[in-house]
Amino acid sequence: MQSIGQRIASELNVQEWQVNAAIALLDGGATVPFIARYRKEATGTLDDAQLRTLEERLRYLRELEERRRTILESIREQGKLTEELAAQINGADTKARLEDLYLPFKPKRRTKAQIAKEAGLEPLADRLLAHPENDPKEAAAAFVDPAKEVASPEAALEGARAILVERFSENAELLGALREIYWQRGRLTSKVREGKEKDGAKFADYFDFAEPLTKLPSHRILALFRGEKEEILDLRMEEDKDAGQPGYVSSYEGRTALAFGIADKGRPGDRWLLETVRWAWRTKLRFSIELDMKMRLWQTAEDEAVKVFAGNLRDLLLAAPAGARPTLGLDPGYRTGVKVAVVDATGKVVATDTIYPHEPKRQWDESIATLARLCRAHKVELVAIGNGTASRETDKLAGELVARHPDLKLTKIMVSEAGASVYSASAYASQELPDLDVSLRGAVSIARRLQDPLAELVKIDPKSIGVGQYQHDLAEHKLSRSLDAVVEDCVNAVGVDLNTASAPLLARVSGLGEWVAQNIVAHRNANGPFRTRKDLNHVMGLGPKTFEQAAGFLRIPNGDDPLDASGVHPEAYPVVRRIIEATKSDIKVLIGNAAVLRALKPSDFTDEKFGIPTVKDILSELEKPGRDPRPEFKTATFLEGVETIGDLKPGMVLEGVVTNVAAFGAFVDIGVHQDGLVHISALSDSFVKDPRSVVKPGDIVRVKVLEVDQARKRISLTMRMSDPAGKGPGVRGQDTAPTSKGRPPHGAGKRVGGQDAGASAGGAMAEALRRAGLAGASSGRGKGGNVGR
Repeated sequence: MQSIGQRIASELNVQEWQVNAAIALLDGGATVPFIARYRKEATGTLDDAQLRTLEERLRYLRELEERRRTILESIREQGKLTEELAAQINGADTKARLEDLYLPFKPKRRTKAQIAKEAGLEPLADRLLAHPENDPKEAAAAFVDPAKEVASPEAALEGARAILVERFSENAELLGALREIYWQRGRLTSKVREGKEKDGAKFADYFDFAEPLTKLPSHRILALFRGEKEEILDLRMEEDKDAGQPGYVSSYEGRTALAFGIADKGRPGDRWLLETVRWAWRTKLRFSIELDMKMRLWQTAEDEAVKVFAGNLRDLLLAAPAGARPTLGLDPGYRTGVKVAVVDATGKVVATDTIYPHEPKRQWDESIATLARLCRAHKVELVAIGNGTASRETDKLAGELVARHPDLKLTKIMVSEAGASVYSASAYASQELPDLDVSLRGAVSIARRLQDPLAELVKIDPKSIGVGQYQHDLAEHKLSRSLDAVVEDCVNAVGVDLNTASAPLLARVSGLGEWVAQNIVAHRNANGPFRTRKDLNHVMGLGPKTFEQAAGFLRIPNGDDPLDASGVHPEAYPVVRRIIEATKSDIKVLIGNAAVLRALKPSDFTDEKFGIPTVKDILSELEKPGRDPRPEFKTATFLEGVETIGDLKPGMVLEGVVTNVAAFGAFVDIGVHQDGLVHISALSDSFVKDPRSVVKPGDIVRVKVLEVDQARKRISLTMRMSDPAGKGPGVRGQDTAPTSKGRPPHGAGKRVGGQDAGASAGGAMAEALRRAGLAGASSGRGKGGNVGR
């Protein structure tokens, strides 16, 4: 059996020593960002993506090993652990396989089969299975015993059947084979519940729907399960597209019969055994496997949804920052007014107000005058407008502000306000902005997230940022773990200013937690700005290990040591000193001097601790110290006169901002209060497998309007300017999301209803064996030995 290190190495296609080194570092408390950035020699330059995968697989495989030990111990205590069984359990490579093997030994409530065994009927079951030449009724007569509540041969046969059904349903090889057949051949169907057509209009695409399990994309699976949860849809598994058709014979029954050497050879016991197989499939196996299929669909969809959410969150956190510029934040509203907050270049709140430009007060001119006064007084450069209720009207207000006061040189930008209300009511917001009303804190957040999205969004629970699909349906632990990893990676990729960062931002730095982050802020408030990274050693709770993990990601601009403003780790400062000696230069002259740095050979500065990968990183960092990996800040311009969905016409070409990316395409804000969808097939003239390879949240894109469905608030867009207006996106072989007309999606088979045809269990079984793909397999009797061959 492979070790955990060997298995992960094989999966990642890397060397086992690399994996073992990474595992040792992780077990020692090192974080993924630290290992990826500062321990490249130790792991053979495994990157953060590989390390995150390694971390997840390590968790899964260790849980698998723990479960394996528990199962072995349980079976050993029962006195039923054979060498063959132990080998099977030790060789199981998934949790599902382990549980299949454990099923016959798992403590369970008293079943019909157990009652039959207690009545002494197991020998009858064994005899009928091994010797079908015996007449079942005659064989059963010998087991009639009223004292054991076996009153007749029929009762004895019923007990024997229960024993065999349980035996069939607990055979690990058979279960694995049947699951795989069902996955390849089965379909998921949905029907609208009677009288739910109106309430469930948003699920109209699934009112009469069927699609093979292997073809269902994650977003469709999540939509179907959501429809079932909201009691709009009835979902049903179909074992085969031909199930219910005249003459249909279940290949699952054939596989079960073959696994136990059951065949129709005209012997007295054959028909009884075949009927037992059919009974086992219909009453036990099918139900169990269909539950497994639903779980597999859900897990597949959930994994993909978590991946999409994590990818979108990464893009949003790493979106271009507007920078340290005075900003006016507007949190739009109608009756309660537009909340206004001005923050200076450092994000400090310098003014707040509430204006009422919209219904019912309509103080339009007064509002513009107030905003102009605030902008002039505080030298505002940017106007950030939240994209929620009344955002379009407030954007128009800001547009008039810019037009009426060109001397202010303002730039207005629509900003996603997702999560702003969550932040406003949070304990941290109360601590950070204690003197501000909850309603005004949202405007502050909107302004700050334009200045630096990463620094502001880390204050909000990632799940509340709203860039996922069906995130509220996903497993809390799985989503949180993934999103926390993304936030950690993003914060450490950008780096953090030690003297200005908030506690929530510092808490995401490698090695730091909430407590140490709060202690850093408290130390800063009490003693003034940090002058060197070494000063961190005076912070309560920040020991040598924490310093090692965190120091390289903390920046001190304009500190005593220029290197403290860079991504060079303090442990590597001796390497920089060797570079300074070799170039006969000064650190202040060397930093940023690309000509000198690029002429150096990394191999000249390596030693037993720092190899070529680290030296290359040091040289790159010296060339562009503290470089920010985020893109340059740009803004989109919405078309004047296009303010509502009713203003849109097919054929219009507009500029917009990508707000969200899902597996089936991208949502784009084009300034009409309703995002439009660019389907995956309309993102590019070439084939697109992953929409995020083309667009990311925050991207500014040019789109054409294809279709507008005002009633359902659906806007179909394309990024292919050659697409004709008035038609949905061309498919070009891509998977298609549900259409806006309530039709089944492209590629979804038409539903076939009905129950199994109920072909006789006798002569039709040969056809079932053929359908199972095992017609040429051995027909010898056994205990599932032929399954999966």
